[in-house]
Amino acid sequence: MANIEKRISENGDVSYRVKVRIKGYPTQSATFERKTDANTWAASTESAIKEGRHFKTAESKRHTLGELIDSYIKVELPKKPKNAKNQETQLLWWKSEIGEYSLAEVTPNLIVECKDKLLAGLVRNTTPRSPATVVRYLAALSVCFTYGVNTKQWIDDSPMRKVTKPTEPRGRVRFLSKDERTNLLAACKNSTNPYLYAVTVLALSTGARQGEVMNLTWDDVDLNRGRAILHETKNGERRALPITGHALEVLKELNKIRRIDSKLLFAGTNPNKPAELRSPWLSALKAAGIENFKFHDLRHSAASELAMNGATLAEIAEILGHKTLAMVQRYAHLSEGHTTGVVERMNKKIFG
Repeated sequence: MANIEKRISENGDVSYRVKVRIKGYPTQSATFERKTDANTWAASTESAIKEGRHFKTAESKRHTLGELIDSYIKVELPKKPKNAKNQETQLLWWKSEIGEYSLAEVTPNLIVECKDKLLAGLVRNTTPRSPATVVRYLAALSVCFTYGVNTKQWIDDSPMRKVTKPTEPRGRVRFLSKDERTNLLAACKNSTNPYLYAVTVLALSTGARQGEVMNLTWDDVDLNRGRAILHETKNGERRALPITGHALEVLKELNKIRRIDSKLLFAGTNPNKPAELRSPWLSALKAAGIENFKFHDLRHSAASELAMNGATLAEIAEILGHKTLAMVQRYAHLSEGHTTGVVERMNKKIFG
């Protein structure tokens, strides 16, 4: 039988404490902000207990969040080498905060308290933690709970379903103007670094990320077909990278003087590692008189040029390697001329 108690805190906040008592089973309790949620939980909990499927009477009370996190780190993280380090750091933070709680006690309200603590915290004691970073922490905990539901079966459902994510700021969109592009390429060409110009041309012409460009090997590149295969991408999927025009000519010239001690296109002092281009890049920006510009903005520049030259958002997403259109919506305004032309052609066909 369920009992719902209305509570009012000192600051006037109202909550509803629910207790479900059924003979032969431990008392179950939870707190909600809305009475309708309290009634729904009470009814579903009573039904689940009577049918022998209520998780809070079994596994979720026998295991802590810390145990779940340890199991996830041991079993699942090795399968995700690219994200393992960051995700482990995030999960260990959750473990340090609420790892001692049983899974039955990890409520959405408890997670929200931790989320607020994250948002109020500082990175290296100087910089406020961004909403985007907090979203990553929440995402790490969410996949851990999904593991607890589907693989370990220690809980019936994830409390993350009722935790709202902080609003992230709109993605940065900084791209080169025509004059900036001309000045930057000239500065890169005049650089003492033998790779800077080729790397910049390749990034600007393909929209590939810095890591994707710098880790290319000659085995990945087919100069005859004008393409490269990216084996290690951010979303974990292989992607073909079309290389045409000037970029292809630059790579052909680079191929003539390629190093015999390394398979990397842009090998550093250590032939097994990419060259370090940070200093030459910053020098080129300074020489070109360009401010507030990062290497990753070459990717935005490529996407912007694609949009302004008639590429659809779906085509841009495919070229850049995005799984959804959400990330390329920022370029929608640049393709207005293209979409206007599509609408004009449709109207001419209908109305003459």
